[in-house]
Amino acid sequence: MLHKEDKIVTRKLKWSHIFVALLLILSVWGCGGKVIVSPTSRPAVPERGLARMGYSIQVGAFSNLDNAVKLSESLKSHGLNAYYFVHKTGLYKVRFGDFPSKKTAYEKAESLRAAGVITGYYLVSPDDYAVIKQRKYGRRYLRDEIVKTAERFIGLPYRWGGSSSDYGFDCSGLSMTVYHLNGLNLPRSSKEQYRAGIPVKRSQLLRGDLVFFTISRGRKVSHVGIYTCDDKFIHAPGRGKRVRIDSLSNRYFKTRYVGARTYL
Repeated sequence: MLHKEDKIVTRKLKWSHIFVALLLILSVWGCGGKVIVSPTSRPAVPERGLARMGYSIQVGAFSNLDNAVKLSESLKSHGLNAYYFVHKTGLYKVRFGDFPSKKTAYEKAESLRAAGVITGYYLVSPDDYAVIKQRKYGRRYLRDEIVKTAERFIGLPYRWGGSSSDYGFDCSGLSMTVYHLNGLNLPRSSKEQYRAGIPVKRSQLLRGDLVFFTISRGRKVSHVGIYTCDDKFIHAPGRGKRVRIDSLSNRYFKTRYVGARTYL
């Protein structure tokens, strides 16, 4: 028979067990329906993080990828950092610009239209991006949207264009495009992307983080992919190859793995 003091101690122990259980639940993150427990806490991402995208100009709606590529190359010849992507509708569209206001975006679009560079266009508001919508749906929403965006490129012969011989040229264009489409101004090259992020251990990777490799000689970063889940990542293997999913456990990538970065 328990005395009054023993009952009090028992209740305290029960509550301490419940508290520990709650902490454990809060430390897990779902991944494709599975639950992964992080052995240690991830580093906090500074509030400043990546700059948010401003207004962008969106043009075209093609069923043929080549038409979107030609349009993006035409815009680049006018000094615009244009990129094509697969819209949720399955059509290929082109987007460019990071304007501070709707007025400046409109004026640029109108000048390009008057010059015959583009015809119709759509102004993308900062409020349209997943990075803003996460305030309502949570940070998990942003990570899922980044992966969903990257998945729409799978199977495409990703051609960023240009004549660069840098192996990481196309791959960093893919990661930059995916982040831009979700409202985060990720730098252009894989080296810049590596420097801009917060280091993350491989065991702590979450959806939407970037994984980096050294493909060229030495230990310099020259390739990047977008982490999905279960040790997998999406990337553009190189010029002339199709965007695909690969595993970090693959011997080729395992021996060339440099590290990971988070921006979310």
